[in-house]
Amino acid sequence: MADDVDQQRTTHTIEEPLGLIRLSLNERIYMKMRNQRELPPRLHAHDEHLKMILGDVEETMTTTEIDKETYKISKSTKRSIPTVLVRGVALVASPLTVG
Repeated sequence: MADDVDQQRTTHTIEEPLGLIRLSLNERIYMKMRNQRELPPRLHAHDEHLKMILGDVEETMTTTEIDKETYKISKSTKRSIPTVLVRGVALVASPLTVG
């Protein structure tokens, strides 16, 4: 059954930008948000303005602090979010383009 889904995805022609997102429903995608936030959520729903409902979100936020000796320190913070509505996405990559 998984082979049928993969074959359907590879043979489906994408006619518009949202077509790639539409093919990624219920799949884990990669998202980069503003303020150095990265998400690898499961896409549950979206609209034409790219507002998205996401599940199983593991948010990683990277902050950079200035240290007088080393001049730069990066710090990552992670948190899990069961379900979230997102708008203002900077980058979305589907598993079709990543893998």
